[in-house]
Amino acid sequence: RVGCSSSDEPFEEKSYTPDTQVNGINIDVEDRMIEVSLSQDEQIHIIYFENSKEYYDISISDGNVLTMTSESSKSWTDYIGVKPAAENRKISLQVPDDLLDSLTLSTTNEDISLPSLTVRGSVTLSSNGGNITFNALDVGETLDLTVKNGDISGSVIGSYDDFTIKSEYKKGETNLPENKPGGDKALNVSSNNGDVNIGFTDM
Repeated sequence: RVGCSSSDEPFEEKSYTPDTQVNGINIDVEDRMIEVSLSQDEQIHIIYFENSKEYYDISISDGNVLTMTSESSKSWTDYIGVKPAAENRKISLQVPDDLLDSLTLSTTNEDISLPSLTVRGSVTLSSNGGNITFNALDVGETLDLTVKNGDISGSVIGSYDDFTIKSEYKKGETNLPENKPGGDKALNVSSNNGDVNIGFTDM
């Protein structure tokens, strides 16, 4: 059939639950919204949509890090036409509170959102072309945020003095200083063409 795009093929909803202890999660995808929520059963669940042209590779490393990456068998002709429907461009990640040592999420052209969540080590969030939002995020060590053509807004648990802050920004407004030393935790923010508004909270 001439002139049809891969969007003609229906997407199938799938879910993945690791059957082993996971210490970290690394999701690195393109054109996908990543929505994190708290798990109801102390397990990690990933709900996603794929077809034969757009799918994911999910694996767990020796270090017990779960990695999910975009895979594609699309030819260049498949890129002509429309994107998949919004519901098919969403990844739902459900994680138990205070389980992970690291959480790394990266996407393009879509948003990343996190609930009030405790991560023992580091959280790294990156979106090129989307917004990053989070609420009362509790990190043990480091929060790294990178956004291009999108905004960052949210709150972290702890006081302003708890964090060593480094922020760099181009074309946008930020409520963070470029450099503030002296905290036990690190907050690193890079924004290009977007606004940054991060609050500090006890709760």
